[in-house]
Amino acid sequence: MKQGERIAKVIAHAGLCSRREAERWIEAGRVEVDGTIITTPAITVTNNNVVRVDGKPLPSVVTRRLWLYHKPRGLITTHHDPQGRPTVFDHLPPGLPRVISVGRLDLNTEGLLLLTNDGEFARQMELPANGWVRRYRVRVFGDMNFPQLQKSLQQGIIIDGIHYAPATIAISSSTGHNSWLDIAITEGKNREVRRILEHFGLTVNRLIRTDYGPFQLGTLAVGDVKEVTPVDKL
Repeated sequence: MKQGERIAKVIAHAGLCSRREAERWIEAGRVEVDGTIITTPAITVTNNNVVRVDGKPLPSVVTRRLWLYHKPRGLITTHHDPQGRPTVFDHLPPGLPRVISVGRLDLNTEGLLLLTNDGEFARQMELPANGWVRRYRVRVFGDMNFPQLQKSLQQGIIIDGIHYAPATIAISSSTGHNSWLDIAITEGKNREVRRILEHFGLTVNRLIRTDYGPFQLGTLAVGDVKEVTPVDKL
């Protein structure tokens, strides 16, 4: 940090939160630099600056770490929920440091969630530019015109003004109106898989993420975590 870095990036790299959350903290007046409260993230700091959050100095930068977590259904991926719903971070096994999720899984989605102690690293892993494929197993109910669905996903689709990048889909098994599908996407927009399938008249009654880039859920039990080593080359 000798040449300077944006303040939100520094806070995220210290493991306190994501960069976007750090920007919100700054705008809320929770961050000070050299004794002065700042309200804009458009500030660059170096090792010579003293940064405090809520009056406390930033923790020393720790070694970057990464975990795989098998998220159960019924938990939301946030540190604090105004509605008081149970969160992923309330149900992690003991012994983990403060961690941040790489992206999110919604309340009723289960499966692979990556966790890290480095907020800036989390942001880098979320970027679509990485080209990392997210794979899901999906159980759906309804009448399905699979050739039409497959063609639409291969071309990319616009739903309610939102453009979804091309994706691949295959039928794993099918009995009557119930089917298991395998879907691979590259962007991971909010509720992307659900919105696409619901657009085609299908009801999603189970959604499991099995892969995120090079990482796989494998046989990891529901609610368990497994650390990935090494992570420096990611």
